[in-house]
Amino acid sequence: MEVKTPKESLTILTDLVLPGETNYLDNLFGGELLARMDRACSIAARRHSRRIVVTASVNHVAFSKAIPVGSVVTIEAKVSRAFNSSMETYVDVWTEDRQSGSRTKVNEGIYTFVAVDETGKPVAIPQIRPETDLELTRFEGALRRKELSLVLAGKLKPGDATALKAVFS
Repeated sequence: MEVKTPKESLTILTDLVLPGETNYLDNLFGGELLARMDRACSIAARRHSRRIVVTASVNHVAFSKAIPVGSVVTIEAKVSRAFNSSMETYVDVWTEDRQSGSRTKVNEGIYTFVAVDETGKPVAIPQIRPETDLELTRFEGALRRKELSLVLAGKLKPGDATALKAVFS
């Protein structure tokens, strides 16, 4: 199976925040943003695996800044690491200043997807070869995040978490 780069899965969604998508403070509902992030990550995971993908977990979401009504929101997602059938997808959320066009990062998240066949059985996927420093940082962190998740779920003993040795020693 051919190795792919994160940029091959890059997905960019740009949209406007409308009044019906906001809370009483006229800021985008968190759940609305999570759904947009999930869609972008799902497309990125599908582009990487070329298979049906299902969301396995939302590992991390950081709401750094409110997104007011009328904002232009850009969501950028790409696969940061691939395992056997699962893949971690990192997503960054930006708003755009209407006057200057400058962008501000307002949110980020990490989603995990599993590639499956038509019966829902997990299938093998291509591996990832990071190309940039940021991609390498996210790639290396993905193994630690996966191991930590497995340890917390009781599916991996802390001593067997090779990428977490420094944390548990």
